[in-house]
Amino acid sequence: MATAVARAPAVNGTKRKVDDLNEKSDGTALGPINLTLSDPEESEGTDGSDGEEEPFPELDLGSDTEEDEDEEDEDDSEYDVEGSEDDEDNEEDDEDEDEEQTPDSRLTRLIAKYTEKPDESDPSELRLEDPRAPKIVQSNITGFPKKVYPEIDPVYDSDSSTEEDPNRIGNVPLHWYDDLPHIGYDIDGKRVMRPAKGDELDKFLSTVEDPTSWSTAVDKSTGAQVQLSAEELELIGRLARAENPDGDYDPYEPMVEWFTGPGKEMTMPLTSRPEPKSRFIPSKWEHKKVMKIVRAIRQGRITPHGKMTAQQQPQFYALWSTNEESATSHRPPLPAPKVRLPTHSESYNPPKEYLPTDEEKKEWEEMDPEDRPENYLPRSHDTLRHVPAYEDFVKERFDRQLDLYLAPRVRRVKLNIDPESLVPKLPSPKELRPFPTAQNVVFEHEGKARVRCVSWSMDGEWVATGDERGTVRCWEAEVGKCVWQGSFGSEPVGAVEWCPKYNFFLIAVSGAVHLVIPPFLPPAQRAAGHTYTTTAFSTPSAPDPDAPKWTSAKTPLADGHVLSISLTGNPKQLAWHGKGDYFASVAPDAAAKAVWIHQITKHHSQSPFRKVKGTVQLVSFHPKQPHFFVATQKYVRHYDLVGQKLLRTLTPGLRWISSLSVHPSGEHLIVGSYDKKLAWFDLEMGIRPFRVLRYHSRALRSVAFSPAHPLFASASDDGTVQVFHATVFADLMTDPRIVPVKVLRGHAVTDGLGVLGVRWHPRLSWCVSVGADGRAVLWCN
Repeated sequence: MATAVARAPAVNGTKRKVDDLNEKSDGTALGPINLTLSDPEESEGTDGSDGEEEPFPELDLGSDTEEDEDEEDEDDSEYDVEGSEDDEDNEEDDEDEDEEQTPDSRLTRLIAKYTEKPDESDPSELRLEDPRAPKIVQSNITGFPKKVYPEIDPVYDSDSSTEEDPNRIGNVPLHWYDDLPHIGYDIDGKRVMRPAKGDELDKFLSTVEDPTSWSTAVDKSTGAQVQLSAEELELIGRLARAENPDGDYDPYEPMVEWFTGPGKEMTMPLTSRPEPKSRFIPSKWEHKKVMKIVRAIRQGRITPHGKMTAQQQPQFYALWSTNEESATSHRPPLPAPKVRLPTHSESYNPPKEYLPTDEEKKEWEEMDPEDRPENYLPRSHDTLRHVPAYEDFVKERFDRQLDLYLAPRVRRVKLNIDPESLVPKLPSPKELRPFPTAQNVVFEHEGKARVRCVSWSMDGEWVATGDERGTVRCWEAEVGKCVWQGSFGSEPVGAVEWCPKYNFFLIAVSGAVHLVIPPFLPPAQRAAGHTYTTTAFSTPSAPDPDAPKWTSAKTPLADGHVLSISLTGNPKQLAWHGKGDYFASVAPDAAAKAVWIHQITKHHSQSPFRKVKGTVQLVSFHPKQPHFFVATQKYVRHYDLVGQKLLRTLTPGLRWISSLSVHPSGEHLIVGSYDKKLAWFDLEMGIRPFRVLRYHSRALRSVAFSPAHPLFASASDDGTVQVFHATVFADLMTDPRIVPVKVLRGHAVTDGLGVLGVRWHPRLSWCVSVGADGRAVLWCN
């Protein structure tokens, strides 16, 4: 008898196997059929031990009784554990056919039924009774049947029909849709619009109406409110209190002595692994390193006991030393300076106040590139895409690279200096007396005519003033009485200067210089002065057609008028030499013949310059040496009259020089300007001013040194006269000390003009000032 094994196909998830199917070759008789399921548990005994397999009861397939049919149905149910509904529908037909068929044909039909693959193209053969099975519908595109599966909702746990559909955009980054009105797409490819978010009022109402709202969180992937569990709330609280998230964790639990505790002492090692061979044999790589060092020693590249150099010797430092050690040669690299941040003017659409006007654009274009405050002109554009390329971008980048590459970086140490230590310690003005402090005498002029010039007599008893109407007056200084008055035309008087040796004075007015001996002087002084000034008329001299003419006053304009000197141009200033024989006149509008030097005893005039650079404003003689100072608008030139050469050109850095005065020692010089500055020069220090003072609010009109005291004063259009104490030390290593001591206010500003002149008393610490208000004021201490 042959033995065959047939394996049934899987039907409804169950695998069937037919074992030991015995069949005779002639088909007349069948032996017993043993059917065994492929369950390994059934092959074992009930007691769990391997036992002998119990055989199935023998079946008599040749019986036609009802009992045999029932057993056959049981066998069929054994094959079909989960029988299909098709078998139940055709059960009656199968019973009728079984009555007419032989056992062999029935068995063959049974095997063929469960081994044949169904036709999937025939919808009737598919079993669609399962609710999860797909539905067969006709495709609108292809026209063929297709399977449509029901939608799977893994998180839907509510039976309410009013509940909103959950957000099913999937696990995608939400920042993709930050700028879009939707937040993703659902399974059908439709947009999922962004859900509305409540405002602060809605949040407040939710906390009032829902007591559990504080324990909810928003799921970003679905947009739904998720209720946090008690464990999650406890975990959040622990994290907020900086505790361990695990509540059951005890960081201070007692140590368990697994191997050293009482009764747990180990007598054997944890491992009985033998020691490796590399522990007790020489290392191959160490041998190579040693041989490399040996060869270097033999070749002389390594000296075992050589002398140590200064760099190799150990250096010891004083730990508690307060002296700072010099910086090492390897200084740490300094970071590169950062690029200047852009300002509002660099915006593509700056405010209107940053946009330049047409005048500012023209001024910017006319400036030199290095003098421009910025390398660009602000411009306005409607949109950012209209901004053109910056034409100087490459050049600026290249310049910055050059600066980073070539310019050395230096870290400047910020000095902690007390500001009070920088202020010079000046003595108190009370210690520097005497100096003028109060108004003593006021010399009033008729008609409030502007008084332009003033001068003291050599003995300090008389004061001469000249106004803009061509009138010169002499005043008794201590009383304020006008003792003499003379008119020299209608032109303004440019200058009045007393002779430092005799009692007569010069008047510069209307293209001439007049010499006047006042008639109120004693007869002896008048005679001496007349002889001194007119002796040269009796000595004939060779006429010079270009020189000024000296003429005697045959028809006197006023009492005391002795002689006149005619000049080219209107003289504005007169300056006496210290000996009283020479004086210089300045007529700025006379060009090359602006400066003349006159000699009284010889009635001789000469021009020291053939050509003058610039417009001459002022001149002055050196008090002790044959030197001559000439001031133009911006420079002061120092000449040697004997050597006839230029010694130096002083550069005060002023726009327009207005006044000049030389210190009695001849080593210092002060210069006033119309740009409200005063420059002090030390002739031994160089051509730059030693100190520049700016204390007046308007232009300076006059500056003057006191011939007898360390004082100087400056007069300005702001209506004040400021007095300074200036100490000049004999030590050449000590700088002059300048201390402001008093501000004299006694003149009114008239038509923008204030104090026009100031002069010092020849012996006392008095000064007299004249102003545009028609007054001359005597200041005393």
